Amino acid sequence: MSVADNVAAVRTRIDDACRACGRDPSDVSLLPVSKTKPPSMVDEAYRAGYRLFGENKVQDALAKSELMDADHPGLEWSIIGGLQTNKAKYVARFATEFQALDSLKVAHELDKRLQQEGRQLRVLVQVNSSAEPQKSGIAPEEAVEFARELTAFDSLDVRGLMTVALNTPDPKAVADCFDIVVATQEKLRQDVSNVSDWSELSMGMSGDLEIAIAHGSTQVRIGTDIFGPRDPAQIWRP
Repeated sequence: MSVADNVAAVRTRIDDACRACGRDPSDVSLLPVSKTKPPSMVDEAYRAGYRLFGENKVQDALAKSELMDADHPGLEWSIIGGLQTNKAKYVARFATEFQALDSLKVAHELDKRLQQEGRQLRVLVQVNSSAEPQKSGIAPEEAVEFARELTAFDSLDVRGLMTVALNTPDPKAVADCFDIVVATQEKLRQDVSNVSDWSELSMGMSGDLEIAIAHGSTQVRIGTDIFGPRDPAQIWRP
């Protein structure tokens, strides 16, 4: 199947999952995650109608941006992986969105660099809903205090929350992760409504998108089911 066929199949899964839980399919967007994949595959998804693409590594997203933006009008990039402060200057130059904010130091550096560029950046706060120490994200109980500090950064357009659920065949354990994020969203709406309406929930990937949608996701991040498995021998490098 082509990338266009795969995108259409994933969109059908999203629509079916929405209808199964009584939601409007238009309430859930699809973010194709093109990490490790060549620009030619991004181009295929672009020609299928998609404009925003997720990348884990800043250097890969920047390289693709430099190669593709000029002849792909409206092409945008979302950084979904963790960010070191020394890479903030690059994100400030070209990215539309950053989904993994979990550090005030990074927020400060992004804001400084964005002001220098005269740009704003859509931001999601990453929540560690699985309590796994190896995963990025703030603890749910720290979300309100963290969010209050974000009022200092005028260039950050805070939209909501992102999470990566447990990688487990147990659907209840996965659902519990998403429920934690929804509860965090409600707490933020009550206590920190001056920062954001917290309407966006980026939750769900290829293996758990149906569960995520049933539990409130407004965006699913899909890589493998669109672009195929990540073959270490065929990783695209700038």
